[in-house]
Amino acid sequence: MNLPFLPLAYWCVLVAALLPYVCTWIAKAGSFGPRDNVSPRDWASRQSGWRARANAAQANSFEGLPFFIGAVLIAHQLDASQARIDALAVAYIVLRVIYIALYVRGVGTARSAVWALGVLVNIAIVFAGR
Repeated sequence: MNLPFLPLAYWCVLVAALLPYVCTWIAKAGSFGPRDNVSPRDWASRQSGWRARANAAQANSFEGLPFFIGAVLIAHQLDASQARIDALAVAYIVLRVIYIALYVRGVGTARSAVWALGVLVNIAIVFAGR
């Protein structure tokens, strides 16, 4: 298997799997120390503001990941056009990045709308087959 030649949608799955860790990094940046690593969940539960929202974005990113992975795999199984799967997968990643940014900034209504669009993109991926 030659990794650079994986379909773009599979690279998007990798990016989606890494996004929760980006959220964790955002939440911890400049505040999380070695002592906090003894009990990181306690540290997270004491956070407020944008740090707490970044941690919540992390949880939501993990929650949405199985649907996205499943959608991409189903589309491949149904022999969907690779270009269509790739385009929708990229759209999902773009929406997730926007979602995380809106979540961290505390923009609730727009965040929820972007989340809903992400769900619709996943549904479109599932039904992208011929």
